[in-house]
Amino acid sequence: MAAHPIILYVPGLLPKPEPAAHRDALLRCLSAGLRRVDESVAEVVASTTGGFDIVSWTFDFYREHRDIGIDRASIADVISKPGVSERDVAEARSWGRRLTLWIYRLGDRLPFLIPHIASERTEMHLRDLRRYTQDDNGIAEHTRRMLKVPLRAATEGHHPVLLIGHSMGSVIAYDTLWEMSHNRRDHAAVDLLLTMGSPLGQHYIQKRLKGGTVRGASRYPHNIRKWKNLSAVGDLTAIDPGLRNDFGEMLELGLVERFEDVEIHNYFRLDGVLNVHSEYGYLVNETTARTVAAWWRGHDSTLSDG
Repeated sequence: MAAHPIILYVPGLLPKPEPAAHRDALLRCLSAGLRRVDESVAEVVASTTGGFDIVSWTFDFYREHRDIGIDRASIADVISKPGVSERDVAEARSWGRRLTLWIYRLGDRLPFLIPHIASERTEMHLRDLRRYTQDDNGIAEHTRRMLKVPLRAATEGHHPVLLIGHSMGSVIAYDTLWEMSHNRRDHAAVDLLLTMGSPLGQHYIQKRLKGGTVRGASRYPHNIRKWKNLSAVGDLTAIDPGLRNDFGEMLELGLVERFEDVEIHNYFRLDGVLNVHSEYGYLVNETTARTVAAWWRGHDSTLSDG
């Protein structure tokens, strides 16, 4: 019998709930989306031991957990919501948000402006990002090692892998895959890389990626079969929502078979305030669900075509 598929999830910056509670909340959101598009896949993903797992790196980074109680009601709300509303769309496309996006894009191209335009929250994110890119006290190497362990295990067990990276998690996933491609020891393979709300389109990030200073095939990971990137309208982290224009050379070099950018609406609200970058909102989205369902069916021989 073929090894079952595995979905590995890498979260982004900021403290996250205790791992078991965090995994449960993430899986609830993903399962809710899956049930709307493919009940059979929803059931088998939820019931497969090791079928959905997370790389809980943020506690080692911040030395604290987020209280899941803060998010519980909002998670229940987004799960029960049938889809995006006109109000959600209007807020995501508001002039204020578009102006902020323009300012962020300007800062990404002209870094000397960042101290003058960055909010307190942005400055905190930049501080955390620098901790990672500068590998303070080996924290970046440790974080990537946490992802390498399950990737190695999945490869050795012949499990097909769907690797999901949300926000900074997509950077960690990319760097890890690059290292595993070029260290001559690892042969991990990711069947589908699904990035969500990714900052990989930012010039600031690209200059600091593993392989970012070289050219040609050596610049990129060699262990991704397909790459799909989801960006929510108005997401202030995915300020360059399309990644194919930045990493499309991987297609030309034959390093990936397919590269797709898709725009979605994220309708998660925390205490009534729209948060289009929320991991819970990305996971419950129908586009995410259809992507995961189609991928899982393609690798699970126990499911009949349907």
